[in-house]
Amino acid sequence: MDAAHRRILVVEDDEAVRALLIELLTEAGYAVRAANDGPAGLELLRDWRPDAIVLDIALPGMDGWAFRTAQRRVRGAVDIPVVVVSGGHRIVAPSPELIPAAVVPKPFDVDELLATVARLAAHRPLGDRRDGAQV
Repeated sequence: MDAAHRRILVVEDDEAVRALLIELLTEAGYAVRAANDGPAGLELLRDWRPDAIVLDIALPGMDGWAFRTAQRRVRGAVDIPVVVVSGGHRIVAPSPELIPAAVVPKPFDVDELLATVARLAAHRPLGDRRDGAQV
């Protein structure tokens, strides 16, 4: 399945990084929705089922680990793979169930990021799309 049929949710508070991620993923053919914080990301997750999530850990208020904890409580979202894109610190999940599928450090290599997203999104079955879209 090519990227044109895949959805990516980006949760990133840095406006420039978020815009870059949206641009890169959209140019790669993904349908992309983005949020600037954890609560907004969870709201999108409830109504729109992505094939992968690109997540910053250092979010204000609700950090990425709190987002991951809440993600596990959203019906049908527990198995959505998460690519943590974060920098400035070592990424250590506070518990085993929150370990992301992949980590791409900032500043990120574009090819590495796109390859990681492609690998993870391609393994998701095209099931419940939540918004009624048929693929």
